[in-house]
Amino acid sequence: MTVAMGKFQSKKPGQKKAPGKAGQRYWKNVGLGFKTPKEAIEGTYIDKKCPFTGDISIRGRILSGIVKSTKMNKTIIVRRNYVHYIKKYARYEKRHSNLAVHVSPCFRVNEGDIVIVGQCRPLSKTVRFNVLRVIPKGQKAGKKGFSAF
Repeated sequence: MTVAMGKFQSKKPGQKKAPGKAGQRYWKNVGLGFKTPKEAIEGTYIDKKCPFTGDISIRGRILSGIVKSTKMNKTIIVRRNYVHYIKKYARYEKRHSNLAVHVSPCFRVNEGDIVIVGQCRPLSKTVRFNVLRVIPKGQKAGKKGFSAF
């Protein structure tokens, strides 16, 4: 039986590198203008689904929303508000959708925070997005525009 060697398996039984020691921690820049958090570079956590220290690539859509629930382990629920046009009445109605999003241990996320998420491969039955940036509840997003209802 052969086993594929990945970043998380040592090549020889005697060669184990502890994360965070002597600059041996693996981290990367996900691109798209998102900075790698300092906690991802200097931290000691291990999360294979983290876009900064794991094997996940961000591709596809970049979305933002408000954190609705943080009750799961390493997963949050993000609410996205939008308006839908009704042609018959020439008016808009408010709608929303919920996303299940993986959050890396390098982020501290609370309910009400605004998060920017990026699409990745399916991580579980419902999770297809990863947190890339957290904007705390009190701060404003950098640009004017469509605010939450």
